[in-house]
Formats: sequence, C-alpha cells, structure tokens
Amino acid sequence: MNTTHLILVVVGMGIVTFLPRLFPVFILEKLSLPPLVERWLKSIPYAALGALIFPGILTIDPSNPWIGVTGGIVACVLALLRLPILAVIAGSILTAWLANAWF
Repeated sequence: MNTTHLILVVVGMGIVTFLPRLFPVFILEKLSLPPLVERWLKSIPYAALGALIFPGILTIDPSNPWIGVTGGIVACVLALLRLPILAVIAGSILTAWLANAWF
C-alpha cells in the first residue's frame, strides 16, 4: 500500500464518520421534538460513556475483577459527592492500585 492510497483511505474514513454526525445537526435543528424525546436524546452520551467504561472496569484484571469493581464504586461515590473530575479519576486509580496490592 503506497502513501497516496493510505492518505485516501484515511480521508475516506474521516468523511464516512463525519457525515452521520453532521446530518442530524441540520435535520434536528428544523424539527420540534416532544420533551420526552429531547430528554431521551440528551441521556445518550451518558449511556454511551457507561457502555464504554463498564467493560473496562470488569476486565482491568481478568483473574480478579474485584479490583476494577472497587475502583468503579469509589469513582461513583466521589462523583456523587460532586468532586472535580480529576479527583474522581485519581481516587479510582489509587483505589484500584491499593486493591491490587490487597487482593
């Protein structure tokens, strides 16, 4: 595969992933959606984030999943206390590190 072909593939992939994100902006801007649908659409980023993070929590150490679960629980508690995001991340990492030493 030569450089030109590789660049064309990367540009093509960029266009293919950009277009589905661009079209809803123009379509939804002109529509008036019911409040229930708007609330549902606003919750999708949180659901996607959970779907991305949860498998990582369970597979941080496949032989001992409690390490990731403990870090995840601490992260949830710190987030519920409305601590800054860096404190939540640092707390969960520290907890997972300590749990690794204990388990």
